[in-house]
Amino acid sequence: MASAIRVALAEDHALVRDGLVRLVESETDMELAGVASDLPGLLALVEKEDPDVVVTDIRMPPNRADEGIQAAAWMRVNRPQTAVVVLSQYATPALALALLGDGSAGRGYLLKERVAGAAELASAIRTVADGGSVIDPTVVDDLVRSRAGKRDSDLSWLTPRESEILAGMAQGRSNSGIAEHLSLSERAVEKHINSLFAKLGLREERDVNRRVKAVLLYLNEQPPG
Repeated sequence: MASAIRVALAEDHALVRDGLVRLVESETDMELAGVASDLPGLLALVEKEDPDVVVTDIRMPPNRADEGIQAAAWMRVNRPQTAVVVLSQYATPALALALLGDGSAGRGYLLKERVAGAAELASAIRTVADGGSVIDPTVVDDLVRSRAGKRDSDLSWLTPRESEILAGMAQGRSNSGIAEHLSLSERAVEKHINSLFAKLGLREERDVNRRVKAVLLYLNEQPPG
């Protein structure tokens, strides 16, 4: 039998924190590693308990700014094996890029208002614990809209067709959707995607993570509006 996913929680609002505790304790494949209500407390908890996954609010004491992102960055260096799910009230593309810019594996960014229920959050915890990525589609949509119509500045090593396919990925299209949009076969689309993954240096992560990171690289390289 696989060992339980050990989850640490960081949330300064007591009611929300209690709800997260009940969620973790209700899942048979999860174990509560501890709770914190601010950034220093979270980092101390992670150092002491070495959890598999941290679920953290994006804004909490001491400054209520981007403490969840700071925690994820600290763990990237000090606890790289610990996955992180950031919960936010804000669809802020810059914060999502800050979270995922150094790698999307084991990272999640969810909007509180769009987490439909306990099952969705539990699924996200399992996904990041397994090395996957979870990004709220609203965040990606906002990135696409903010960069719409802007020409790629630093991805000139991609062919025009690869750039079209990457743009389709950024718009949330599946491989079949890209194929239909560009009048290509799905096999051709898959071939181009593998090529652009290689050109972007995305060779090691599983496909879902490479796809997420490729989109983020594309959107981040567009010139500002």
